[in-house]
Amino acid sequence: MIERGAPRIFISAGEPSGDLHAAPVVGALRDRYPGASIEALGGPRMEQAGAMLRYRMEGLAAFGVVEVVTKIRAHYRLLRALREDFRSGRYDLVILVDYPGFHLRVAEAAHATGTKVLYYIAPQLWAWRPGRARRLAAAVDRLAVVLPFEQTFFGELGLRSEYVGHPLVDGKPWPTREQARTQLGVANGSRVLGIFPGSRAQEIRRLWQPFRDAALQLLAEGRCDRILMAGTETGVYPDPGPIQIVRGNPVALFAAADAALAKSGTTTLEAALAGTPMVVAYKVHPLSWAVFQRVRTVKWVSLVNLVAGREIVPEMLQEHAVAPELAAALRPLLDRSDPRTQAQREGLALVRERLGQAGAAKRVADLAGELLDP
Repeated sequence: MIERGAPRIFISAGEPSGDLHAAPVVGALRDRYPGASIEALGGPRMEQAGAMLRYRMEGLAAFGVVEVVTKIRAHYRLLRALREDFRSGRYDLVILVDYPGFHLRVAEAAHATGTKVLYYIAPQLWAWRPGRARRLAAAVDRLAVVLPFEQTFFGELGLRSEYVGHPLVDGKPWPTREQARTQLGVANGSRVLGIFPGSRAQEIRRLWQPFRDAALQLLAEGRCDRILMAGTETGVYPDPGPIQIVRGNPVALFAAADAALAKSGTTTLEAALAGTPMVVAYKVHPLSWAVFQRVRTVKWVSLVNLVAGREIVPEMLQEHAVAPELAAALRPLLDRSDPRTQAQREGLALVRERLGQAGAAKRVADLAGELLDP
């Protein structure tokens, strides 16, 4: 406990995935500092974990250069309010979770006032902006990374980081295939294709149609017997036909599926933890893609391939994220005896091993403690 009493902590997450990963950190901080003031920019999970939501994240999240432009005004207003909070000395520590473009500016604003900054789930600067790492290094006191290769990357740029393991490993135990299929009403002999078009509105808008059409093509060919789709509570999915939309927690869907069609991102790590072979796809505004192609520094986009250090899963990006190509990549994965399916399962086992042990949230709270209790 710091000398002047219970610490005053601000923890920030700007989108649903950040809210999900920040909530256990709030819980770990509550365990360590029962009397702490923990205020947040966040969502319902952080609130349920014990944070007081000073600012709500709804309406902030966007992905891609063009998409982000539409959110600039809301982000500017929020940054201005946070600057006033930091100048007034409201907090002893700021913990920023993912959400890189905005949070880098928040880190700089907090650092300028002498407020300690811990960044959790580091910006993926290794993918497109390694030069910005120096700017990050100047603005944060500690950096907690969740992918094993990130520690080496940031270290080579002179930024100390701590590998805390991936928060997905901290989740509840995965159900068995039989348990998941019982929960979803799927017969054990059925071949199931799971599709995961994302949670952001713009992801769903761009990926739903090619995902749907590829899945229906495979169903018509007799390559699978059921199609289950991970849907958000409010997502709109036109003309699903025989596709069963499973809203809410997709854990059972991962475990039940024989193969998955997944948007690039954390979803691919969830499929890896379930051992589900997959095809990865992504599509953004053409201008966003053109900018990314000019600045990208990595060979692969999917986290599964990046963690493995080699191509484990096929990546169908931008103009290749169309139904015929998606269906062609998925066909062998729906056959459990196909050598390509077996090879991918072996690769996914390597990824699971490299994601580390459970306990990421507690390790983040320990790092916070080092800053609060020097």
